[in-house]
Amino acid sequence: MVDPPIDYGALDEGRHVNYWDVNPVLQEEAKRRYPDDEFEWAEEKLQEFGRLVGHTIADNADRIDSHGPTLQTHDKYGELLNRVEYHPDQFENERLIYEHGIVADAFEAPDGRDEPVGLLHTLTEQLLLSYADTGLVCAQSMTSGAALTLRNHDHTGEYTEYLNRLTSRDYESAIEGAMFLTEEQGGSDVGSAETVSEPAMAPRQATESSAPQAKATQDGGELQTREYELTGEKWFCSNIDAQATLALGRRPGAPDGTKGLSLFLVPHELPSGELNDQRYRRLKDKLGTESVPTGEVEFDGTTGYLVGEPERGFKYMTTMLNWERVTNAVGAVGIIGRLLLESTVKAANRDAFGQAIQDFPLMQRDLVEMAVDHEATLTFAMEAAHWLDRYERDHDDDDAFQLMRLLVPVSKHVTTRTAVDTASYAMEIQGGNGYVEDFVTHRLYRDAQALPIWEGTANILSLDVLRAMEKEAAHEALLPLVSGYLDDVEHPYLQALATTVQGEFERLQEALLGLATADDASAQYAAKEVTEYIYEVTTASILLSRAQDHLDDGDARKAIVANLFVERELASDSSGVRTDGTPAMEYFDAIVRYASLDATELPDQPVTT
Repeated sequence: MVDPPIDYGALDEGRHVNYWDVNPVLQEEAKRRYPDDEFEWAEEKLQEFGRLVGHTIADNADRIDSHGPTLQTHDKYGELLNRVEYHPDQFENERLIYEHGIVADAFEAPDGRDEPVGLLHTLTEQLLLSYADTGLVCAQSMTSGAALTLRNHDHTGEYTEYLNRLTSRDYESAIEGAMFLTEEQGGSDVGSAETVSEPAMAPRQATESSAPQAKATQDGGELQTREYELTGEKWFCSNIDAQATLALGRRPGAPDGTKGLSLFLVPHELPSGELNDQRYRRLKDKLGTESVPTGEVEFDGTTGYLVGEPERGFKYMTTMLNWERVTNAVGAVGIIGRLLLESTVKAANRDAFGQAIQDFPLMQRDLVEMAVDHEATLTFAMEAAHWLDRYERDHDDDDAFQLMRLLVPVSKHVTTRTAVDTASYAMEIQGGNGYVEDFVTHRLYRDAQALPIWEGTANILSLDVLRAMEKEAAHEALLPLVSGYLDDVEHPYLQALATTVQGEFERLQEALLGLATADDASAQYAAKEVTEYIYEVTTASILLSRAQDHLDDGDARKAIVANLFVERELASDSSGVRTDGTPAMEYFDAIVRYASLDATELPDQPVTT
């Protein structure tokens, strides 16, 4: 797969390298997933970005983590200030990624193209950026998400200036986006939001013609103002000082629950240049993601501009929520990739009892399992990203919508939990240094722990999987997807594995049928187990299909990866202790160092772990 295989012993640590070059699995998945003309254009950009993140951005990220943002709520005269102050390296990192086009390329045609690329390109670069700084990814992701939401739902074009600046390549004129969703009393229960939105009695006139005007539009036979005053509190607001924040509020007389929420664009500064009437109360003292400021916001007559039609705010916000969940998933995979890199470098360079610890059987087994986790989560996250990208290219593609709705929450749940587990063991591989702030695994562990919490916890995601199947019949698109991947498998070595996966696929279908007839309590009780089962069966089918393609080209590496994943996750006879073989040692170079493995070197039967 890589010739020569990656020599981790030549590296001192997992930085000052090109993160694109050291991730052949991502290279392969991107090449498969991008439309051909887009990948031809993007490959050089991805390599350039991988180098940028691996050098300048990675170094800056460590300094920023030790010098996080601070908040000045008022100036020396007691006037409201709402100023967040940043380390200078934060501005450099932002300038580098925005001028590179991490947001812009998906909205405006970049150099060398007549049309924008798909959102899959943004997500691939986010995965690479997550090798260095999850907090920076958070801010950039919400900027992309706010732009996507305005593009999809601002049917009047009133917020074109905001959209243009959210997607600008010019750092001096660019603005960032945010999503203020959480309220203290509600948490994940968005429908319990208490923020109220009253029509502005005296709308503030903008000084720029391109800014949203305080005007009325026709809505159901009644004139509907676009400018509102919001009152309430938002409890967990990341990228707190963004100029284009999206927030939910309830208009007078609107229904309870999510059906009564409207979406508002809440600027940091008004078009007139005045500071908006809101108070940034404090920044959270978080465990990690230091580079993105998260705080509490009090709305008190705060100006907000209605986006789209009233009382459709939650529906509009799901555009951003689905986007954020996918970015959490690819971000988790990026963290796993960095942790794998740091672990393999350490194992190649640390001696114990007279030899490198990578030569010990247990360490080889650990690194192989970590590499398989990385490959599996990356493959599934890119599958979810692919279907979201497909749906955003064509909102009439029903299959893309169903698969996006199902695979996105599954991916977010499994990849983020895997990132936390991987971070914990990667710290252990570093020894005592892994527990010390001077070493990056300490930060990666703190950052990774945010991912299972952001945009929906495991329970919320699992319930959303049930909702996707009940309301959108999303499982109806999953079944032919998995069947299609399994139908690709022909090689004799893979047949026994495919039989195992086919059997589990049939049991998964039985479980889904059981959910459809179960009472609500029973269905909810099983939701997380079903969510993880969907991941295991779907990922196994994709890995087997990929293995078949590689075997057709004479390379057996992917077949061993698929073998180890299926054996560990799905094989019914994998209990007990094996003492008759050492597959991790036999295939260490192929799996961890990405060496090619000649198909003639495959054993007669799949290996067991």
